[in-house]
Amino acid sequence: MFNLSRLVALLIFSLQLGVASAAALYPIDNAAILLGSQFDIKIEFDGAATPEELEIQLNGAPISKLVKQQPTFISNESGKGSSLIYRDVQLNQAGKYILTAKSSQQALQVSWDVYASGPRRVKNVILFIGDGMTIANRTSARVFSKGISEGKYQGKLSFDDMTNTALIGTSGSDSLITDSANSMSAYTTGHKTAVNAMGVYVSRASDNLSHPKVETIAELIKRKTKMSVGIVSDAELQDATPGALVAHTRRRADKSYIADQLLASGAEVILGGGSAYFYPQSNKGSKRKDEKNLVEQFKANGYEISFDKDELIKAGNAASTKKLFGVFHPDNMDGSLDRFFLKKNTVEQYPNQPDLTDMTRSAINVLSKNPNGFFLMVEAALIDKFNHPLDWERAAFDTIMLSNAVQIAKDFAKTHPDTLIIVTPDHTHSGSISGVVHDAKPGPLREKVGVYAEAGYPNYPKANVEGYPNQIDVSKRLAFFYGNYPDHYETLHPKLDATFKPAVKDEAGKYVANPKYIQMQEDAIHMPGNLPSNQSVGVHTADDAVLNAMGPGSEKFRGFMDNTEVFRVMVDTLGLGSSKSK
Repeated sequence: MFNLSRLVALLIFSLQLGVASAAALYPIDNAAILLGSQFDIKIEFDGAATPEELEIQLNGAPISKLVKQQPTFISNESGKGSSLIYRDVQLNQAGKYILTAKSSQQALQVSWDVYASGPRRVKNVILFIGDGMTIANRTSARVFSKGISEGKYQGKLSFDDMTNTALIGTSGSDSLITDSANSMSAYTTGHKTAVNAMGVYVSRASDNLSHPKVETIAELIKRKTKMSVGIVSDAELQDATPGALVAHTRRRADKSYIADQLLASGAEVILGGGSAYFYPQSNKGSKRKDEKNLVEQFKANGYEISFDKDELIKAGNAASTKKLFGVFHPDNMDGSLDRFFLKKNTVEQYPNQPDLTDMTRSAINVLSKNPNGFFLMVEAALIDKFNHPLDWERAAFDTIMLSNAVQIAKDFAKTHPDTLIIVTPDHTHSGSISGVVHDAKPGPLREKVGVYAEAGYPNYPKANVEGYPNQIDVSKRLAFFYGNYPDHYETLHPKLDATFKPAVKDEAGKYVANPKYIQMQEDAIHMPGNLPSNQSVGVHTADDAVLNAMGPGSEKFRGFMDNTEVFRVMVDTLGLGSSKSK
């Protein structure tokens, strides 16, 4: 029988012993759980216990009344105490739930909000992730692509005029500062997790894949509907953002496992980089530790296969294509500034990579053949990849590319108004625009930065039809500065030879300013880093992310929201939480 006074006494006793902080219940306190979704319950006690002495209750009754799965008992997990795990639990009645767990020495409690969705309101959901995109990335992209005169921009990015906007908090369960794994996992599962984790709560399990799992939106869709799923990224497909749609791991670095999960997911469209993890280790350039050939397995499963832009467009336009798999680079793909203009980084090795727009268009062409609708995630990953090394011009060009990809989705929505489109970063960076650099100004480099009235306007040439100016090393350039950085030399010029590499290791193993840039430009400004000396690039920030949305359900995006609420809006508009009880 449930005895609240005994529970409180045991909890106080545990706190007095100073051991309660190590024990844990998952899902964590105040978790919001979609009705009918699958998740694992894990109970971790501090000391070793026996199954007979454990009392586990859900809403004041033995847990077996509501949870039919038989638990796995671990007598002494990792030498830290006993654990109890219930896998693939589903709760089929909305409301408040209180889970209590006690042994002879300890008592624990969490509460959850199990919520139902409304009826399905949309046929399609397209989620765009501008990875690491901050306000200044948008502003610089607008300057480049649209121009500004007498204080007015001469146009907007495609997501600037969407009907609804919200500020998104991105912090994880363990830290104010997030990474792409746990921030994207919040979008795909509605649950908080820790840095480097996706699709799991981080427990004391020693195996990366044994932590308590939570179901992703892609898995929900595949289990509960006949919709199609698409995953598009210009990073490695095993990277954190695409990986968070299919994977359940403590470590985002488990890339071979994530590649396996992409195949197992059944997603109808999978396009991006990271081919090194799809080929057996005997193949040159493979990064696998086994002989699995996932490309051949995709082919055997009925996917059309493409390895370059021409093959992608052909397959994407073919009426017969129902499933499409494409990998276009062994690593992350190249950014638009390099592909279209500079031909640097790895463009010469891989000259026919598709654009994010090509992948988005092909994905929509294939997925929209399903009369039951689709869910598509498109990631502009390289915005983040360029913000980290403080290469803002490359980040701006890829923000323009994201805008072009979003326009393709908006054009689709004109004839398919039952489509919800969401554009959001997963987290932010620290960049901001402070003025304009004028080469003609006298004096050392820092004196060439014009601020306030001295800033005036940059003189980038008019952009082409795709929104890209053909020259960025002009005489009047944006003065774009990051708020966190390692030691580096600031040149106030775009890096035309390759992506900026601000810092290199010295003999002591600490990161110092890369001497390459002082050799290239004698008056480059030495910027003593404001990050720990073990950091080679800039880091993420806790600044709010700006989300834009349009279509049915977009009105729910307003004000300040937690990142887990993005999942809630998507599953609600798709009607994925049945309100029927067993």
